[in-house]
Amino acid sequence: MRSHYCGELESGAIDQEVRLCGWVQRRRDHGGVIFIDLRDREGLVQVVFDPDRPDTFARAEQVRSEYVLAVTGRVRRRPAGTENPNLRTGEVEVLGTGLTVLNTAETPPFQLDDYHADVGEEVRLRYRYIDLRRPEMQQRLRLRSRITQALRQFLDEQGFLDIETPILTKSTPEGARDYLVPSRIHPGEFYALPQSPQLFKQLLMMAGLDRYYQIARCFRDEDLRADRQPEFTQLDIETSFLDEQALILLMEEMIRRLFQEVLGVVLPDPFPRLTYAEAMRRYGSDRPDLRVPLELIDVGDLMEGVEFKVFAAPAQDPNGRVAALRVPGGAALTRKEIDDYTKFVGIYGAKGLAYVKVNAWDGQGAGGLQSPILKFLPDACIAGIMARTGAADGDLIFFGADQARVVNEALGALRVRVGRDRGLLEGDWRPLWVVDFPMFEHDEHTGRWVALHHPFTAPKEDQLQRLESDPGGCQSRAYDLVLNGTEVGGGSIRIHREAVQRRVFRLLNISDEEAEARFGFLLDALKYGAPPHGGIAFGLDRLVMLMTGSQSIRDVMAFPKTQTAACLLTDAPSAVDPAQLQELALRIKLRA
Repeated sequence: MRSHYCGELESGAIDQEVRLCGWVQRRRDHGGVIFIDLRDREGLVQVVFDPDRPDTFARAEQVRSEYVLAVTGRVRRRPAGTENPNLRTGEVEVLGTGLTVLNTAETPPFQLDDYHADVGEEVRLRYRYIDLRRPEMQQRLRLRSRITQALRQFLDEQGFLDIETPILTKSTPEGARDYLVPSRIHPGEFYALPQSPQLFKQLLMMAGLDRYYQIARCFRDEDLRADRQPEFTQLDIETSFLDEQALILLMEEMIRRLFQEVLGVVLPDPFPRLTYAEAMRRYGSDRPDLRVPLELIDVGDLMEGVEFKVFAAPAQDPNGRVAALRVPGGAALTRKEIDDYTKFVGIYGAKGLAYVKVNAWDGQGAGGLQSPILKFLPDACIAGIMARTGAADGDLIFFGADQARVVNEALGALRVRVGRDRGLLEGDWRPLWVVDFPMFEHDEHTGRWVALHHPFTAPKEDQLQRLESDPGGCQSRAYDLVLNGTEVGGGSIRIHREAVQRRVFRLLNISDEEAEARFGFLLDALKYGAPPHGGIAFGLDRLVMLMTGSQSIRDVMAFPKTQTAACLLTDAPSAVDPAQLQELALRIKLRA
């Protein structure tokens, strides 16, 4: 039906006869001449209809926004002074000689040619097929396609095999609730949708496939936020006979090439690395945004002997922390701004936010400093804080004092918030690897050890002998890739020996009987010559979100769910016919 895409017509096509198909972006009637901006996925072009072709002109008069048209005509140069430098087709227009209305359109719920950000997301998702016509949405999906092409090409060149794994599988604990699918053939039994292809990709390594990848759909029934969806896509990778150093370097090369090819961005070579402990100490987070130059500074040793219990108690507590965050130029913050930051850290459990303004410090005691806490701090403590933080006149120092987890989460988030608010971000792209994660963390509510990553992550070889005696001190062979404060990839070297896997299960309070019931197929496979193997999974949606400058992964997915896991377009989830439930031997019992 078409000879060219609308957005591809340039000066080289002048005098050519063309056939175009697309949607009407806008229609304008200028003194008896009708202008139609015709749009397709490649862009738009201006089509002109003169009254000297009465039938065609009459049809053009009836056209409205979002009508679907087929147009024939001749490409010509626009009259001098009417060019549009903002369009690829801005030097030319099409003199329309024929017009067919392929379909009419009702007035859309929002105008695509005058789109405003205040169009509610619920409206956008309800009419997603219209929202996706917007150029910025199409550009994001086109870029997503380029990203997946580039990733596939790299992995194909490196000898990876694209292998699909099951969607209907067994329910296994991997950190979130499973989506369950009832079986008609096996009444009362259920499949689970995979949270990830984790176990299957390990089995592929045990099968000798050596290098696997898959752009895989994953499903997790968890509370949602801007970078989470109940169904999402990850680039899943697994290899045999590579240690973490070799795997990290290979993946780093892939990401560098991706950014170079798709965005023309040169990322550092190599990416910097931080241990988990250093990341938490300096940034309060295991996914720090290195564009923010602010760091947390420990001052607990300076506070141990002060009479101010708010600082002294956590300073003396082995699980506590007292840390400072220096904000250059922060003395200019108003009381309202400080109060707003206090409310912000309260989200993370902080009971308050102490501060000191450095107006014009004279180097002696509290002279030139402003804060309600100064009367509680001896001169030596104040001098130590000033020296350690490097604070200068005009700066402000925030303090966090509580359990280490609360201080890290509160000041870590405040660090990023203040950095953005104060315009302190440095550079556009700051990747890093975080390594040397703890193998386990202690659940305060249950009193049990839980896997920091997942139960198939291998401990460091030199720590195997103290796995049971000091689980809290053992480190795993895990690694995360962080980009601008977002974790875009996470992986590990896996456990490849049955005895070690059983030891880890027991530490996680998974009995031998439960392990057999849930993971018997994996434990059996480990008996038959499992090779050393490891891998990584990249959150494709998060990666595309960052590379397109979007604020949410919903803006880079064609048909996302809301934050309540609902599809407004199809009205899912929804009730089903009672006959279907009867076939599945199910009965609905609503909560009281």
